[in-house]
Amino acid sequence: FSSKLLDHEHYTRPEYFSGLKCPEVLLGGDHKKIAEWRLQQALGKTWLQRPDMLATKLDCNEKKLLLQYVANYLATHEDKA
Repeated sequence: FSSKLLDHEHYTRPEYFSGLKCPEVLLGGDHKKIAEWRLQQALGKTWLQRPDMLATKLDCNEKKLLLQYVANYLATHEDKA
């Protein structure tokens, strides 16, 4: 690994592919928001697949992004539990 997290999802053109839409934040052009989204997705993917890797200390921003990801994940997956 080159970082302490798994990699985020990657998207490319077109905006829609096989019925899936690229996240709006990636289409907006705001590089700060894109970087934050990528970090949040990497934290979330790591939390889902390799929570043992999150044993390292997260800073306040990383904790906030991870909590937002977890809340969104649980809200969208609660009916499947």
